[in-house]
Amino acid sequence: MSFGETPITIIGNLTADPELKFTDSGQALAKFTVASTPRTFDREANQWKDGTSTFFRCAAWRALAEHVAESLGKGSRVVLSGRIRQHDWKTPEGENRSMLAVEVDDIGASLRFTTVSINGKRGNGSADASGDPWATDGNAAKPPF
Repeated sequence: MSFGETPITIIGNLTADPELKFTDSGQALAKFTVASTPRTFDREANQWKDGTSTFFRCAAWRALAEHVAESLGKGSRVVLSGRIRQHDWKTPEGENRSMLAVEVDDIGASLRFTTVSINGKRGNGSADASGDPWATDGNAAKPPF
């Protein structure tokens, strides 16, 4: 991240399946929206109450975009970190418009209310874990420390 960028961390749910596209140069781009809704407990009513939802338009690029599209879907609860970007354009009528969006640097499933299984490749896409002290062959009797 470079100087002057605005970092953000969001916890919320995807409002729809991610939309995966490819640029003319072949770069993968996943676009999706994350809704974040604050909840408070009302002691008098003895129940949780939802606050006003905030919707964040998000974009992930390259391998991350493909992983998002393959792994997440509508309703997935996620934790993401990224940078806020402003996009400006003119309408066909000549009006200036702008919007804020999140350029995602990292994203993962939230484990607060569910469990997940990780069955992907590591690092550069290679499944070779040689030299990794935490990798086991499935028959390890003791930890590698």
